[in-house]
Amino acid sequence: MDWKSGNDTILAFDELIKQKRVAPYEGRLKVGVDLGTANIVVAVVDENNKPVAGATQGAHVVRDGIVVDYIGAVDIVKDLKRQLEDRIGVDLSNAPAATAIPPGIIEGNTKIIANVVESCDFNVTNVLDEPTAAATVLGIENGAVVDVGGGTTGISILDHGKVVFTADEPTGGTHMSLVIAGAYHISFDEAEEMKIHDDESKIFPLIKPTVEKMAEIVRRYIDGYNVDTIYVVGGACEFKKFESVFEREIGIKTVKPVEPLLVTPLGIAFNCKV
Repeated sequence: MDWKSGNDTILAFDELIKQKRVAPYEGRLKVGVDLGTANIVVAVVDENNKPVAGATQGAHVVRDGIVVDYIGAVDIVKDLKRQLEDRIGVDLSNAPAATAIPPGIIEGNTKIIANVVESCDFNVTNVLDEPTAAATVLGIENGAVVDVGGGTTGISILDHGKVVFTADEPTGGTHMSLVIAGAYHISFDEAEEMKIHDDESKIFPLIKPTVEKMAEIVRRYIDGYNVDTIYVVGGACEFKKFESVFEREIGIKTVKPVEPLLVTPLGIAFNCKV
């Protein structure tokens, strides 16, 4: 899969979610579960990695790659699973599934994330890092993939399809919301709503220093590697000017796919081992 076909696939997946539709599929279904800080997404693909259906829900059960509300996480994933089973008309219990983690989290936290998915009657066959999952969808062989999530920003550097470096930093959409909350003297939840729904021209100048700090962190990590393109994904990079700030601060071409929130969940499903 290349950049164009990857974006086409992401758009198709987005339409399936928005319209609550099911696409025709072939062979055994595979499931990807993305437990994000701000959103949980469940993606279902067929044996050819064609998107079949998907569902998402806002959540605050994970913080910085750590499950802080185990029961809440299980309940949300189970509910999304039921929605998809009703939509597809197939029992997904014991279906092969994959999930992902930010790079660098400790083994115990990795096991807990896998346990959440297993507790929903999925058969977890793979746990991979989030930027690597995103690279699969976009056909990225070389460069740096930066997954800007709610609580953390994961960085993977690829060289001829091989991951040669990974890192994770505790900065992301949550920090943007904290800045907005402080500027307007409002609650964190109110700031989250503003970040998502208000005019970008009003919000982005406030969070631009946070984005610049993220870019500086990425610049330090990729220094010394042969990186000619940076690929940004994740829900916190959806602002229209995000990649231009990165490119100016780092001095390296920076691109963003359509619907960046949905790239990693799809890549997780793609990497499910049957």
